[in-house]
Amino acid sequence: MIKRRQFAQLAAAGIAGVLAAGASSAVAQSAGPRTFVLVHGAWHGGWCWRHVEDLLRAEGHRVFSPTLTGLGERSHLMSNAITLETHIQDIVNVFKFEDLHDVTLVGHSYGGWPVSGALEHLESRVSSVIFLDAFMPEDGQKGIDQNSPESIAAIKAAIERGEVSRKGPSAAAFGVLSENQAWVDKMTTPQPIGVSLTPVKLTGARDRIPKRSYIRAGRYAQPSFDRYLTERKAAPGWKTHVVDSGHDVMVDYPRELTKLLLQFA
Repeated sequence: MIKRRQFAQLAAAGIAGVLAAGASSAVAQSAGPRTFVLVHGAWHGGWCWRHVEDLLRAEGHRVFSPTLTGLGERSHLMSNAITLETHIQDIVNVFKFEDLHDVTLVGHSYGGWPVSGALEHLESRVSSVIFLDAFMPEDGQKGIDQNSPESIAAIKAAIERGEVSRKGPSAAAFGVLSENQAWVDKMTTPQPIGVSLTPVKLTGARDRIPKRSYIRAGRYAQPSFDRYLTERKAAPGWKTHVVDSGHDVMVDYPRELTKLLLQFA
């Protein structure tokens, strides 16, 4: 039998445990729901974030995944008037018309270009930026500057033919898991050429965001992304992580990516 003094001690410990648990819960709740803006890469659209959106919303977070002009469900707007500035404005307008503040902004692949440019307009509204296997251009660079000689030749040939967009590689080339390749191939649409011809204008807002992270997809071969990862590892204030995935992490491993986004938010 438990003596009265022992019972009192156990009861006190139990109450203390409940209070501690309550305090811990309060700390967790004090962070509150986060707001995410997820920006897709070339040939993709907001559709690629579908599963990540569902997982984030299930935990009470707000999520916006705009499709950039000329792509996905907005592919009917394809034209030679689409430039990098168009896609930057696509992102800026989401913040403006949804009145977003304290946002975690995520850019995947090509999305690193318009995200970098948008930060010049949104610096005070973004608390965390995450580059997901993404380009990190420098001031004055153009997308075509980072293409292979073969891609540059193909773009120039397309322009000479009067074409305003170019078809992308297969899902298999991105390292997408076999079970997801048919869906990705069905959903991708041509990328507007004009976005690769516009120099980006940057003043360093990207490095002034309070939280900055770079996530690399380890199974996708891209020397530029390897260089960005190495540079970010050595740069103060940046967090880095490598995932065992092909390029479309959000398609193949949405649960793992969701955990990382919440960790770096």
